[in-house]
Amino acid sequence: MFRIGKQFRFEAAHSLPDLPEGHQCARVHGHSYTVEVYLVSDGELTRPGFVVDFAELGPFSAHIRDHFDHRDLNTVLDAPPTSEHLAAYFYQWCRNHLRLPEPVRVEKVRVSETASTFADYGPDLP
Repeated sequence: MFRIGKQFRFEAAHSLPDLPEGHQCARVHGHSYTVEVYLVSDGELTRPGFVVDFAELGPFSAHIRDHFDHRDLNTVLDAPPTSEHLAAYFYQWCRNHLRLPEPVRVEKVRVSETASTFADYGPDLP
């Protein structure tokens, strides 16, 4: 199996509902988000030896830029804008919108709010 990944970055604000009074994340605050998309292939590589050309992830980069960068995430997502919900949203977006050749598939998406925290989403995660 082959696995590749690419990182994307965006800046955004959010607040999280249903937290105890005084919790810092209940207030509006911002993060420098990192999103990592992991693609896997059980098959042969495409010419010249790629799982897929990283340029095929261009539509995802544009989607982040146009809909998430410098936004209030509470107005973007239909769910509380946690890293977990963002990872699931981005995974589904990639599955539904990226044109990947067979047998390449999206394995998982990782979203980090800080350098030391992250959430992963993928249907086959252990």
